[in-house]
Amino acid sequence: MSPAPKDAQMPYVAYQGVAGAYSEAAAAKACPNFETIPCDQFETAFQSVENRIADLAILPIENSLGGSIHRNYDLLVRHNLHIIGEVLLPVHHCLMALPGVRLESVRRVISHPQALAQCEQTLTKLGLNAACEAFDDTAGAAEQISLYNLQDTAAIASARAAKIYKLEILANGIQDDSRNFTRFMVLSRDPVDPRADRPFKTSVVFALENGTSALFKALSAFEARNINLSKIESRPHKSCPIRLVETVKRFEYVFFAEFEASMAEVRTQEAMAELQEYSSFFRVLGCYPMDIASESASNEG
Repeated sequence: MSPAPKDAQMPYVAYQGVAGAYSEAAAAKACPNFETIPCDQFETAFQSVENRIADLAILPIENSLGGSIHRNYDLLVRHNLHIIGEVLLPVHHCLMALPGVRLESVRRVISHPQALAQCEQTLTKLGLNAACEAFDDTAGAAEQISLYNLQDTAAIASARAAKIYKLEILANGIQDDSRNFTRFMVLSRDPVDPRADRPFKTSVVFALENGTSALFKALSAFEARNINLSKIESRPHKSCPIRLVETVKRFEYVFFAEFEASMAEVRTQEAMAELQEYSSFFRVLGCYPMDIASESASNEG
């Protein structure tokens, strides 16, 4: 756990990683008037808010190329924090190494697994004779090279990380697809008041009383009220992983759903009431303003 901030009057936002991480950039964008608290693990960021070390936490939830961050979906269920906002951040990867290291002398590339996957084709085109190794986070990989003077190793991280850890950029913009965005969730101990006068999203998690066979009925609650279901994600149901149906064992799931409507709207309240009729477990994770500006930027990219 990070140490308690010295200035109790200043608001703080927790993120996973070290200085120069994309999560730090997302925190600065979402909470420009907050001081940041780096955390070594995603769960530590949740705990820092629960224990009042930080006022907010910001966590990545999905990437446009790499998909969902499953660990954080599980943590949303384990912890009782509320989603109060979202921010979409463009991801611009750089390949960096110690000053003077040449591209052809790199024998190892380290970074977060998603960053490695997002740059796989470009690394091949660069002709690197290097092994790729997973690291906890992108900026942490850059820090590792600087701390241990790794002459044969390059990192994939942000340009800001290169500046912080005094590394030279060997190749810029190495993501395989320029339309590379990560969506982050802002978490708080308290929810925001839902409103119907501006675009809101709502995130819920539920498990079905009769298993996945009832999923069509559950989703019809949205369709019948013309609610745009923007995302649905399934994860193993940790409390009930297997259901025995007659003589067949079936996997059980919890479902995370996001839809473009506010809990202040009557149609949303009606849909949630119907959804709960089919559910053995149901929780609203948050009702929060949509990041309209960022979504527009992603469409332009």
